[in-house]
Amino acid sequence: MITFYPGPSKVYPQVAEYATDAVRQGIVSMNHRSAGFMDIVKETIRLIHEKLDVPADYHVAFVSSATECWEIVAQSLTAEASLHPFSGAFGKKWAEYAYRIKPPMNLSEADVLCLVQNETSNGTQVSEQTMAQFRRDFSGLIAVDAVSSMAGIRFNWDLADVWFASVQKCFGLPAGLAVLIYSPAALERAHSIGENTHYNSLLFIHENFEKFQTPYTPNGLGIYLLMRVLQQIKPIVEIDRMTKKRSSDWYTFFDTRSTGFKLLINDRATRSDTVIAVEGSEPAIKAIKTAAHQAGITLGNGYGDWKNTTFRIANFPAITDEEIEQLKNFLVTWSSGPQD
Repeated sequence: MITFYPGPSKVYPQVAEYATDAVRQGIVSMNHRSAGFMDIVKETIRLIHEKLDVPADYHVAFVSSATECWEIVAQSLTAEASLHPFSGAFGKKWAEYAYRIKPPMNLSEADVLCLVQNETSNGTQVSEQTMAQFRRDFSGLIAVDAVSSMAGIRFNWDLADVWFASVQKCFGLPAGLAVLIYSPAALERAHSIGENTHYNSLLFIHENFEKFQTPYTPNGLGIYLLMRVLQQIKPIVEIDRMTKKRSSDWYTFFDTRSTGFKLLINDRATRSDTVIAVEGSEPAIKAIKTAAHQAGITLGNGYGDWKNTTFRIANFPAITDEEIEQLKNFLVTWSSGPQD
């Protein structure tokens, strides 16, 4: 079965071999305070900096999920209030979750701006130009949910203070781990707030990762698999080039081919490079997903307001050109035949 589901999505095929290595070499049984495991953490952090071109002064930590990062931003980095401009379901969820932890008493004094760089629910993204405008206009910290784009496209890291992503999308790994990247300014804010009462308080996390340790027993297998995948992938500048070429081809495909469907997002400037959202009637969407499944292809379901009237196509690095061509051929064939 070929999967284009936008998360959890396709894992790199080498992950099976890496997981076997982890068991055979005893890595999954390592004490997380041992020198051997700390070496794995250290090397994984080094590779994050190298392969994703993260500035040397930005810190890297590993937590359980992007949802946990929402919590960390709210409890450890928000002094007064956070602002949450959003374009889809996940941005809205982040706002609702953050406001349960830190109620928005006075938004005019907001000191954290929270952005979803890539809105998985509807296939939109915040461009680098828009990010730069936010950076110029907002004086506080900027936190970015990059779940569906980190390791798939290149970022200008200086445009935000906190970046985070779960690994089950562009990293091509199983779910259960997230990468948290934060600037010296974010760490300074954490110190000024001084919140250190939770296992996932940023100060406690930072104190541990400075020693290449974790504040709790971590997903050791996940960290090891991340290290191995980072060793195999190309630098982000090359992955970015591939991702954007593929997304351009996908958008041209739906703009120019008669498939019976249309792109959900008309504004080219806000279309995602990593999640393509395709719109159709509810019966047509149901039929195409069923037919695709019978052909050995999993399309992504719609989400939120678009649950029944869209399907989504992941454009993640682990997906091959051959698989993309197979899906395109299926769409063309399906559109030209009987659809009842």
